[in-house]
Amino acid sequence: MIKRLFAVFSLLVIALPSLAAAQGVTSSADPRATEAGREILMKGGSAADAEMAMMLALTLVEPQSSGVGGGGFFVYHDAKTGKISTIDGRETAPAAATPDRFLDANGQPRGFMDVVPGGLSVGVPGNIRLMEAVHERWGKLPWADIFQPAIDLAEKGYEATPALVNFMTAYADVWKDFPEIRAIYYVDGKPAPVGTIIRNPAYAKLLRDLAARGADAFYTGANAQAIVKAVTQAPRNRSKMTLADLAAYQAKERPAVCTTYRVYKVCGMAPPSSGATTVFGILGMLEAYDMKAMGKDNVMGWHLLAEAMQLAYADRAQYLGDSDFVDVPVKGLLDKQYLASRRMLISPFTVRSDYPAGSPPGAEPRTASGPVAEHGTTHFVAVDRDGNVASMTSTVESIFGSQLVANGYVLNNELTDFTFVPERDGKPVANRVEANKRPLSSMSPTIVYGPDGKVILALGSAGGKRIIMHVAKTLVGVLDWGLSAKEAIALPNLFFDDAGAIIENDAMGRKLAQESAVFGNPFRAEDFGSKVNAVERIATGWRGAADPRSPGTWTTDQPAAAAAE
Repeated sequence: MIKRLFAVFSLLVIALPSLAAAQGVTSSADPRATEAGREILMKGGSAADAEMAMMLALTLVEPQSSGVGGGGFFVYHDAKTGKISTIDGRETAPAAATPDRFLDANGQPRGFMDVVPGGLSVGVPGNIRLMEAVHERWGKLPWADIFQPAIDLAEKGYEATPALVNFMTAYADVWKDFPEIRAIYYVDGKPAPVGTIIRNPAYAKLLRDLAARGADAFYTGANAQAIVKAVTQAPRNRSKMTLADLAAYQAKERPAVCTTYRVYKVCGMAPPSSGATTVFGILGMLEAYDMKAMGKDNVMGWHLLAEAMQLAYADRAQYLGDSDFVDVPVKGLLDKQYLASRRMLISPFTVRSDYPAGSPPGAEPRTASGPVAEHGTTHFVAVDRDGNVASMTSTVESIFGSQLVANGYVLNNELTDFTFVPERDGKPVANRVEANKRPLSSMSPTIVYGPDGKVILALGSAGGKRIIMHVAKTLVGVLDWGLSAKEAIALPNLFFDDAGAIIENDAMGRKLAQESAVFGNPFRAEDFGSKVNAVERIATGWRGAADPRSPGTWTTDQPAAAAAE
């Protein structure tokens, strides 16, 4: 049945090219969410409206990754004004949070999966306040209309996908302590089989309330009480969260972080996202190399990308955090002369033995943050008939977040995105836990402008800390190697660990790994996926793209013959 759903959706895209051309394009990691966004565009909604409809639908069909119980970053290009804007809907730590939140009685950091399940890891959700801010600025349809696709899904039901069932099965032992989440996704005491119709009347009821009464219905009253109860009476790791924490939450409009890469302008999110500074730092180090001449099959280009990656991530660990709490030298990290000095650390012929952080202009002395695990995330994009473009990454952090549920939706475990150790070498870590602070994130929603000043590409990805590299690799593929978004997304993924660079274990990745031995420390070919979604402008209009590693889909405004290719 799942395959039939995907097939029907694909036929729908191909059969209605003129309709898509009149309305716009959507792309997400699940066909039901992609369709929710398309439905909103068909009604005359803006890209912002479609984006919010997809966020609400993904809460249902991809609960392991994102939802209204989590947060996100939203980037928007306004076609009329040419302005790019961003909304920060990242979760915040409750007022009771202190830097020692994840330390044991001996002052040592607790294990990640020891603190994830339950109330200790839950931050105040941000997505509904983000939705409110987005709709106030760029919405065209009535607020209530945006909720209808998700309400229909929740009431009529949707099929459990293989991915959802696999994650349910993997978390079966953890869920022994969490009856509320089992009540939604279990049948006869076991994870629902693939194809099972799942209904979520509690979430539908909440959506109807939000549609009628606005975002305050999420942050005050019965829903706020449900969140507080879930956190303070959790089966594991009970913690403090108050109604005042929820009522005080605000989504924040922040200036977009923009720079140039060759003839292009690239824009993304400001801190607490580390996405834009790190992605653009990688690009800035590559800018002096003729990546186009090397091409996608030349191992030299991949070596340079791997070296720039590790140097940029070193700066990320040293300097990034919530800019409302720590000074983040954004301009310094993107300074062209600074990036030229970082580029001088790269040898085209050998792999470095170490990757030190630099000293960007305006940076205060800082100690590096420790590693943070991130898993449950999704990305979705939309462009409307007027050329407005929306790019949003949303997350509940780990798979099914904290495993806690309120009114049918999963609550995040976003606070484990903070660095567990609050001090290193006697200095406070930039990303340590503090009351009302937003944890550092790798989410990288990005919009790219061509030489004519028009948007040519919008993209983002899931994948935790790997998000940055999924986006950077795709940008190099499109901007340097002349690939379509679809082709660039399909290139092997690249990342690293303490032992060196890792490349995706596919045919191209294995070939590059073998060839990379010439640089001294060859890439290791390993299995790791991604969930990149994008829209791109081509000669005849707009086209969507989705990661072939995921069940993601897109709509297209291309003629039927092109859509079928």
